[in-house]
Amino acid sequence: MSLPDHQLELLAPARDADIGIEAVNHGADAIYIGGPSFGARSSADNSVQQIARLVRHAHRFNSRVFVTLNTILRDDELAPARQLAWQLYEAGVDALIIQDMGLLTLDLPPIQLHASTQTDIRTPEKARFLQDAGLSQLVLARELTLSQIAAIRAATDPARSTLEFFVHGALCVAYSGQCYISQAHSGRSANRGECSQACRLPYQVIDSSGRFVAHDKHVLSMKDNNQSENLAALVDAGVRSFKIEGRYKDMAYVKNITAHYRTLLDALIDERPHSAQPLARSSSGSTTFTFTPDPKQNFNREFTDYFVPGRQIDIGAFDSPKNPGRPIGHVTQLGPNWVEIETAASNTVLHNGDGLCYYDLQKELVGLAINRAQAMGKRWRVFPKDALASLKDLRKGTEVNRNRDVEWVRMLEKKSAERRIGVWAQLTETPDGLKLTLTDEDGHSALAYAALPAARRQLAHDAAGASRNLHEHIGKLGESLFTLLDLQVELSQAWFVPTSLLNPLRRDAVAALEAARERAWLRLPRGQAVTPPAPYPESSLSYLANVYNQKARDFYARHGVKVIAPAYEALQESGEVSLMITKHCVRFSMSLCPKQAKGITGVQGTVKAEPLQLVNGKERLTLRFDCKACEMHVIGKLKSSVRQQGLKAIAIVTSSSLSLRT
Repeated sequence: MSLPDHQLELLAPARDADIGIEAVNHGADAIYIGGPSFGARSSADNSVQQIARLVRHAHRFNSRVFVTLNTILRDDELAPARQLAWQLYEAGVDALIIQDMGLLTLDLPPIQLHASTQTDIRTPEKARFLQDAGLSQLVLARELTLSQIAAIRAATDPARSTLEFFVHGALCVAYSGQCYISQAHSGRSANRGECSQACRLPYQVIDSSGRFVAHDKHVLSMKDNNQSENLAALVDAGVRSFKIEGRYKDMAYVKNITAHYRTLLDALIDERPHSAQPLARSSSGSTTFTFTPDPKQNFNREFTDYFVPGRQIDIGAFDSPKNPGRPIGHVTQLGPNWVEIETAASNTVLHNGDGLCYYDLQKELVGLAINRAQAMGKRWRVFPKDALASLKDLRKGTEVNRNRDVEWVRMLEKKSAERRIGVWAQLTETPDGLKLTLTDEDGHSALAYAALPAARRQLAHDAAGASRNLHEHIGKLGESLFTLLDLQVELSQAWFVPTSLLNPLRRDAVAALEAARERAWLRLPRGQAVTPPAPYPESSLSYLANVYNQKARDFYARHGVKVIAPAYEALQESGEVSLMITKHCVRFSMSLCPKQAKGITGVQGTVKAEPLQLVNGKERLTLRFDCKACEMHVIGKLKSSVRQQGLKAIAIVTSSSLSLRT
C-alpha cells in the first residue's frame, strides 16, 4: 500500500534530529535522514536513539520518517544492515530507502521499502519492476521530462507505489548511481557515500585536433534544481512526493526551503478543492511562519528546472560551482583598507558579517567578507576582513553580489514557525460536573471530566463575562500542538466555573487527545512482491547495475537475469569504461551539437559529435556522445594505484570474514 493518491507529501532532508524536528515544524509531511551507517552520506550519520526522538515528534503531526540505507553493500555488511533495519523499525521509523537489491532477500522487518535515487529509475519498465518487487515509493531520475514521468505513472499502480521527485537542491550531473569517477580516481565510491565531487572541478575542454574549446570551465557542474514553477504540472504527471535535496545542509536552509515549498503546495491544494481530483496534504495541521521564505537567500549556484520542460541550453554553472549570490551594486572607489559600494536599491542595508563576492577577470568568484559596514547615504563604505591586496581584480566599476545576509541567518536561528492541529471543543454538563470533548481535524476525539456537584454550582453575576472566561481558558492551547477552531458551550445555566477547574480540565483533555492520536498512528504496510517473481526488464547486467554482493546476484537471478557482472567497486573493470553517464551534453551547452546545426546553411553536415577531452591537472577524461539516446558518456579507467589499494582492502575484509566463520 502506498500513500493515498489524493495526498501530496513534502519530503525534507535532515542532517540530524534537531534539523528534522524543525523541518516538521516548518511543514514537512515526511523527513529523510541517515542512520548510524550505510546511509550514502559519509558524514551525515545519526544514532538510532536520535532518530527515535525525531520519530516521536514527527508522528505527533502524522509526518513520517524515512531512513537512508542506500549504499551498495559488501557480503560482510549484509548482516549488520539487517540488524540496523530491525533497530530502526523498533524505533518507529516508517520506511527504509534502499539501493541494494540484496536487502530484499533478507529477513527484514515489516517496514516499507523505498527505491533510492541511486536505483536510476528512468523507464516505465524499471519502475514497474521495482513496484512488483515490493518497493512502495519510487524516487524518479531528476533528468525526466513531464511526459516521461506521466508514462511511468501510467505503467504503475498508484495504490501500490508513490512517485517521488526531487524539486529543489543541488543536482548531480550523472544519472544517480551511474557515476564512478570518484571510485576510479580516488577509491572513494559514490555508491557507498564517499563521492569526491569531480563534477565540480574546472576542466580544459579539448577537441579531437587538440584545440581548446573551453578553458578552466566547470563544464560538469550544474545549476541548482528549482521546480517552484512546475509543481502543478508535476502533480498532473503523477508525482505525489516532492523531495528537497540536502542531507548536508544547515538548519537555515532546511527551514527556509521547507517553508517555501509548504507555502506553494498549500496554495496548490487550496486552488483545487472542488476539482475532479481534490488534493490534501499527507500530514496534519497547518504552519505559520515569522518570515517570508526566499530560496535565493540560501546557498545556490543559480537555478534551473533542468529537463522537466524538455532539454534546455542554460542548465550549467560553468563559471563557478560556488554561490554567486544576488546583485546589490557596484564599486565606486577603493581606499587603503575599505571599498565604497553604491547599491542599486536605496533600501539595501549591509551588515557587519555579510558575505559579498564578485567575478575576477578570469570569471572566477572572489569572496569578500565584511568586517564593518558604514552607511553613507546610498553608498556604503565596507571594511573587508582580508587585506585589499588579496582581493584579485577588485576595481572601480566591479559589480558586487551578496551571498550571505547575516541578518537573514540570525532571523532563522530563532524560532521561525508554529505548527498546529485544529480542534473543535464542546463543553457540556454531567450529573457530577463538566465534560470537555476535543475533536481534532483528523477525527480523533478525547474526553476529560471535572467535578462540580450541583450543590456547589453558582450562577455567574456576569453571564457574558463568564462566557468569555470559558472561551479564554479552554482556548489556551499555546503549549500544546493544537489550536482552537471553535468552542460550543452547552450548559443549562450561565454557571460560574472557576479558572482553577477550567485549566486542569483543558490540560487533561489535551493530554487525552494526544494519547488518542498516538494510539491511532499506523505505519503504512510493506509492499508485497508479486508471485511468481516479476522478470527483470533485461537478461544481462553490466557493472552499471551495482551488484556488489551474492544476495544481490541471487535476487537478479531469481528475476530471470542470466549474466550478472560485478559492481565497479569490485575492481574488475580495469580498462576504459563509462565512468559517468549523463543527460547533460557539453556539446549542446556550447552550441556544438550536430542537431543544433541541422538546417543552418553552410553548417549542416559539418558539425560532428566527435569526442572531446576533459583535462584537470594529470586527470584526463574522454567525452563520447550517444546522439541517438541524447546522452553523454564520460570515459576513463581505474587508476592502477587505486586498484592495488582496493584489492588489498578486499583481501583484508575477506580474511577477516573467513576468520569469523572459523
